[in-house]
Amino acid sequence: MINVIISRDSSHGTITAFAVEGHANYARRGEDIVCAGVSAVTVGTVNAIEALTGVVLESSMKGGFLSGNVVRTENPEMSAKVQLLLESMIVMLRTIADSYGKYIQIQEVIN
Repeated sequence: MINVIISRDSSHGTITAFAVEGHANYARRGEDIVCAGVSAVTVGTVNAIEALTGVVLESSMKGGFLSGNVVRTENPEMSAKVQLLLESMIVMLRTIADSYGKYIQIQEVIN
């Protein structure tokens, strides 16, 4: 199962970090559309944030694990764009979970 943890700030509800870990085991390696979809959404979001906002997340990726920590920026416009892209990532992950909920679990935590 793929486990997704989204961390939010308690005072503003903004996303401060996310972590994605595990394998869906929906199909054999190389044929697993759930893993492929989750990987495309999460890695694509990290890349989109950097390409579209110039903000580089503190991220780590290794063997079925991806984490990202939002770096504070003094530019409110860039912060809003980063948050929009991260919220979009959650919508896409929930869309995958709607069809393949047996293989992906999404949890939000308030810090």
